[in-house]
Amino acid sequence: MTLAVIAVLLASPSPAPMRAEEVGAFVWHHDDPHFGGLSAIDLRPNGLGFIVVSDSAAFFSGRFTRGAGGAVTGATVGEPVLPVSWHGTRLQDWMDDAEGVAFAPDGGIYVSYESWDRIVHYGPGGKKWIAEAGPDAFAAFPMNQGIEALAIDRAGRIFAIPEVPPQGGDTPVYLVKGKNARAIFTLRHDRVWSSTGADFGPDGRLYLLERGFWPLLGFASRVRQITLDHDRVAADVVIWQSEPGHHDNLEGIAAWEDAEGGVRLTMVSDDNFLPVQKSEIVDLRVTE
Repeated sequence: MTLAVIAVLLASPSPAPMRAEEVGAFVWHHDDPHFGGLSAIDLRPNGLGFIVVSDSAAFFSGRFTRGAGGAVTGATVGEPVLPVSWHGTRLQDWMDDAEGVAFAPDGGIYVSYESWDRIVHYGPGGKKWIAEAGPDAFAAFPMNQGIEALAIDRAGRIFAIPEVPPQGGDTPVYLVKGKNARAIFTLRHDRVWSSTGADFGPDGRLYLLERGFWPLLGFASRVRQITLDHDRVAADVVIWQSEPGHHDNLEGIAAWEDAEGGVRLTMVSDDNFLPVQKSEIVDLRVTE
């Protein structure tokens, strides 16, 4: 391998103009064997009530404590919910790779699963299976590179985003209605970044969390703020980007509104159940 190639592999990404500032990071410890591998998060509108899901399909609900600056400083966590399939049994390993979560308008939750790509509707807290669908459009996704992000807009519409474009090119964003899913618009795909989480903010914009990995340096993350005009991308701006190794493997993002009417973003990391990694909560304040 030439020195030039090595330099490219080790180079950190160019810093983005910051339109969001980090207000805090919290390393989350919880004494439960199912806790870890946190791949998705959603929050109640005040940013306190939460649900997180692990990529071994355990759901945890609870309430955050936040400090004066709005960053998470602690969490009260309920007992884990281990979801069941349509026939009432615990999910098998090949079915349990949960990657996205969103509170449903009816009080329940929607969870997206990767590998066997599908979206499942559960009752409150994930305690009751209601319905699920695996749209035909998801069938072509490569193994472990399927639906990674799930978001619901103000109208209650469900949007699903794969980790990488299934056929190269730009990343499709799917509008999902039961078994039907169609790419309603696309997002620019930058080669070193993959989609890991998404949420619609109180401002109506879509916030997309992406991950990159740099050998010997670690994970880097960035957030894109996407403005839509009648389901057309009107603006797409990177508003925050971390240096490689500064945070762990951030995979989930949730948007909420603070007391001043500002947009806040809370992200969670997937520690892959490894002692060398950590479950981390990172909070951002959108500044423009």
